[in-house]
Amino acid sequence: MGRLVLLQIGFFSALLLVGTFPGYAGSVSQYPSVAIDVGHTRAHPGAMSARGTSEFVFNQAFAQQLRDAFGARGQRVRIINEHGGLKNLRERSQYADGAAFLISVHHDSVQPHYLEKWTYNGSERRFSDRYSGFSLFVSRLNPHVAASLRCASAIGQSLQARGFSFTKHHAEPIAGEGREWADAENGVYYYDELIVLKTAAQPALLFEAGIIVNRVEELELLDADRQRKMADAIADAMRVCMQNGK
Repeated sequence: MGRLVLLQIGFFSALLLVGTFPGYAGSVSQYPSVAIDVGHTRAHPGAMSARGTSEFVFNQAFAQQLRDAFGARGQRVRIINEHGGLKNLRERSQYADGAAFLISVHHDSVQPHYLEKWTYNGSERRFSDRYSGFSLFVSRLNPHVAASLRCASAIGQSLQARGFSFTKHHAEPIAGEGREWADAENGVYYYDELIVLKTAAQPALLFEAGIIVNRVEELELLDADRQRKMADAIADAMRVCMQNGK
């Protein structure tokens, strides 16, 4: 009798884990994988933080936290460009082939005219404390834009439920961008021409964890506990989104 109960529990647990995400149908052993792209490279490290740390270093650290968060939930994960040597942007989507979803990890800056000068540890740096917060981007040129947006919105909602806020500056024309909202309630923008998103064969989004030229948020983004909390919010949202997607 006890064995029968255990078998029944295992069966129903398996039903809960079977996904209905685009391109996926199968057993628990085929649970869809997520590809995590580490934005930028060591040679071209992206934005520089207010205290002189490259964006790539932030991206790498958070991608590792995100991998661990997905892994703790039984999600299969692959990291693309973990060591920063992948130069061709189109190769990133190629390395994601076979994954059910692609998340490109980045950290944000602001337009150059907002940057101010300050001295940190004897070196002149650039900063702007004007904006803070996460943001998400999807491309309407991605073949699965509806699924991309659904999961991006779920992530934005999950992050807000855990106390994180999104930045609105990408939608402000005065800030030099004026991007169109995809979901103004959850911090999701359209950015159609992003190569890693529009060339991906699967649903995809780009995640900006925060603004590293903001002197306060820079330090918060380096905090491992905060990284884990944010990664957990994303992993929880993605698991539900991928299970419930049509």
